[in-house]
Amino acid sequence: MTIRPRPAPLARLSAAVTLAATLVFGGPALAAETRTTAIADSPVFAKAKAHLAKDFERTVGEIITLTEIPAPPFQEAERAKAYLTMLEAHGLTETAMDAEGNVMGLRRGSGPAGGPLVVVSAHLDTVFPAGTDVTVRREGTRLMAPGVGDDTRSLAAILAFIRAMDAAGVVTEKDILFLGTVGEEGQGDLRGVRYFFTRGAYRDRVSAFFSFDGSDPTRVVTGAVGSKRYRTFFRGPGGHSYGAFGLVNPMAAMARATAKLYEIEPPLSPRTTYSASVTGGGVSVNSIPAEVYTEYDMRSESPEALAQLEAQLLAIFQEAAQAENAARSTVQGPITVEPLVIGDRPAGATDPNSDLVRSVVAAITHAGYSASLSASSTDSNIPMSLGIPAVTMGSGGTGGRAHALDEWIDVEPVENVRGMAVGLLAILSVAGVE
Repeated sequence: MTIRPRPAPLARLSAAVTLAATLVFGGPALAAETRTTAIADSPVFAKAKAHLAKDFERTVGEIITLTEIPAPPFQEAERAKAYLTMLEAHGLTETAMDAEGNVMGLRRGSGPAGGPLVVVSAHLDTVFPAGTDVTVRREGTRLMAPGVGDDTRSLAAILAFIRAMDAAGVVTEKDILFLGTVGEEGQGDLRGVRYFFTRGAYRDRVSAFFSFDGSDPTRVVTGAVGSKRYRTFFRGPGGHSYGAFGLVNPMAAMARATAKLYEIEPPLSPRTTYSASVTGGGVSVNSIPAEVYTEYDMRSESPEALAQLEAQLLAIFQEAAQAENAARSTVQGPITVEPLVIGDRPAGATDPNSDLVRSVVAAITHAGYSASLSASSTDSNIPMSLGIPAVTMGSGGTGGRAHALDEWIDVEPVENVRGMAVGLLAILSVAGVE
């Protein structure tokens, strides 16, 4: 016979310490911390954490299985279908793949149907192109393969969270939606989570958003680094490098624009950066090119600073074209410029004093770690920009060489389970436990 822990005492304890903290200290901060501690010290959570450890080899097996299903940018469908099948096998309801390719499943809480929910997510895609060998090599406790840590381990950790909650008989107050997103990396431009929050069926119900990305369970992303990316084409008449010498050259305009960009001194705070990253064009060494391009990346923690930098760059493009048209002959046609947006990630932030962040920090502290708040560009950019409380955190353990062919993670069980328990505790604190 299986004896399930009774949820009522935990609910009374959590309510009591929350009320006491609010009455004595008059604010929600300590309430979040005491609620998290009450859950962490409960028999229910002890059982859930024990199941994470007992179940860990299954989690490792799922990391390997998912890693070896290629998920190149814009080609995540095969992995998405496999992950949807896994979500279905875990007894979730409302399992589905949406029109953008995200997959999801709902774990019902005790609250009313259609009420506020907590989203727990990880991204399905990797940075590696089709044809990359994603076979996992194992040496001791180390797994090595492209994408094994970013973000495949987190996908497997989410499945482990579901099993641990089920094994402990956890009943949450809010529904929890488990989500695998597409398009987080590179030119995917957050298309999956952007669709979820602008057109998805649950977009109006999200009260808190967790993105699990990477390993470090102590790093909490509370700031969304926004970015704007352009592929800018410079065009002209072209011609023979000797016979048409003296005509305007789009290469010269592009070089001038790039050099002028690097004369800008962006603010150190809020941190704002730029980069000229990829370039190409032309047909031969003995031809004036008719078309060349460069890709430009701009980033900032501040929407205002990012917009100002963008305006400066767009003005530079036009000034560079005008300068080249004034410097050489336009008898066969002038230099023209076409800036095309290829990336647009909004900036934003979650208040460090919010209930969500306080709960996450309390979970980290309870595990004996020290929390570190930071800013980055992740799936959380979208909800943060919409004013929805969101954080990105690691799913536990250690790893290295993300986005490289020799990417690795360590699956030593003790430290991995310790890190995974941080995420699970944070989720339960925010979702509420009866």
